[in-house]
Amino acid sequence: MEDKTNVMRMFDKHKLPYTSYSYEQDENTTGEEVAARLGLDPASVFKTLVTVGASREHYVFVIPVTGELDLKKAAKAVGEKSIQMVKSKELLPLTGYIHGGCSPVGMKKLFKTTIDRSAERFAAIAFSAGKRGRQVQTSLQNLAALIPFSLADLTV
Repeated sequence: MEDKTNVMRMFDKHKLPYTSYSYEQDENTTGEEVAARLGLDPASVFKTLVTVGASREHYVFVIPVTGELDLKKAAKAVGEKSIQMVKSKELLPLTGYIHGGCSPVGMKKLFKTTIDRSAERFAAIAFSAGKRGRQVQTSLQNLAALIPFSLADLTV
């Protein structure tokens, strides 16, 4: 049995069901490759993106790995004039996670989180378990028990 990540421990602590997956991955593995390795619909596998707004506030967006974040839609969803992606080197000190292993659950600080509305189409979505090569899959209802989030149309 592989070590549990902090994300998995949070689900366990709150007695929330999830499925965990492990797979081989490096920093060049795409989200579509992850979905294929796990045998999941790529539209149900989500990536976690961290941004900074014109106000200097940080925001987390969770979108399908097949999609691209629309910065205008994202800014509108959180009431910002504009947002931009956080630089990779800022990710670890800000969130506690590295690029390719960023999860919306268990960040150092709770940031305003918005999930792409397409997630509602699935009984469960998969996202990073907080380490490269680890994913968890759970329902939006279970995720909502751990972190507050809103839903919006976020992709190009």
